[in-house]
Amino acid sequence: MDNSQNASYQAGQVKCQTQEKASNMMDKASNTAQSAMESCQEAGQQVKDKAQGATDAVKDAVGAKK
Repeated sequence: MDNSQNASYQAGQVKCQTQEKASNMMDKASNTAQSAMESCQEAGQQVKDKAQGATDAVKDAVGAKK
């Protein structure tokens, strides 16, 4: 292999490594976003459940619950 072919080979190797690193970073970002979304959904459900509990408690207190 002459110097030109070696340089091209090395450039190809660097390109592949860079693409792999970028892909890994995108996967990590996607996983982080998914985790954040799930956390928000869980928090929202907890708030909803607590609000429903408070509503039921008020209805019980005033005798409005059937």
